[in-house]
Amino acid sequence: MTGATSSAKRVLLAKPRGYCAGVDRAVIAVEKALELYGPPVYVRKEIVHNRHVVDTLRERGVIFVDETSEVPEGELVVFSAHGVSPAVHAEAAQRNLRTIDATCPLVTKVHKEVNRFAKDDYDILLIGHEGHEEVEGTAGEAPENVQLIDTREDVAKADVRDPSKVVWLSQTTLSVDETMERVEQLRERFPELADPPSDDICYATSNRQTAVKAMAAECDLVLVVGSRNSSNSKRLVEVARQAGARDAHLIDYAREVDPSWLDGVSTVGVTSGASVPDVLVMELLEWLGERGWTAVEEVTTANEKIAFALPRELRKLSP
Repeated sequence: MTGATSSAKRVLLAKPRGYCAGVDRAVIAVEKALELYGPPVYVRKEIVHNRHVVDTLRERGVIFVDETSEVPEGELVVFSAHGVSPAVHAEAAQRNLRTIDATCPLVTKVHKEVNRFAKDDYDILLIGHEGHEEVEGTAGEAPENVQLIDTREDVAKADVRDPSKVVWLSQTTLSVDETMERVEQLRERFPELADPPSDDICYATSNRQTAVKAMAAECDLVLVVGSRNSSNSKRLVEVARQAGARDAHLIDYAREVDPSWLDGVSTVGVTSGASVPDVLVMELLEWLGERGWTAVEEVTTANEKIAFALPRELRKLSP
């Protein structure tokens, strides 16, 4: 495809892409809190891992903090879509904070699984990335039962009390393939390893990876719109390369595209992580269109119709 003429230039646009139901719910929760209470509204950590969303909310009077202790006593704090541990809830109660819990219901489901298995005294091997907020919140549900499995080395180091009472769970935003690779490694060590009652990888993460796989082999370049601290966005870049794209990059904004990436490129794949508003994808398509990539073809592998109700603290207040 090198040296392709301008007439061969095209964009393959992945569908589904962008906002998932959990992100949509979390962002709306913060916007509703601003409407109902006025600024400032405090949010512990980033509400979702997207620079544009965070900057936009900050301009509207949201104050992002790293720890609950930074929120003045009695103020309102929103917990992010990634979830928090019981210790964080306890600290908020101690400081008389009003809270809105915007944890994604799919993350809450994993928290409940941790509690269920911990109650039955299982060792829980949590596949996830060290330091990620979701992992910290999930492990915090039963720290004495949970061991984090991030790398192959972690598999070798895992230590269980009873090989017949061990289960794996996972962070919701991982690569499906990478997770199953870890599971197989764990199963070699612990043949009686139990599976989660239902798939922990979120439907949106899985769907976005499937859409990228469907188009990657036809792409000279895949551009993934998403932030560097977004686990699911970074996974899309990896999945694109593994599925046959010649090159793939993660960008927050169209202006971050290095023009040299487009040398000799005829087909550009475009997708976005689950915390990315579609306006950023449209800006990228416009940027590509100005440079000759005007033919856009959508590659659809699923139609998502899932929506989650607002956090109960807001449902009680909303008319």
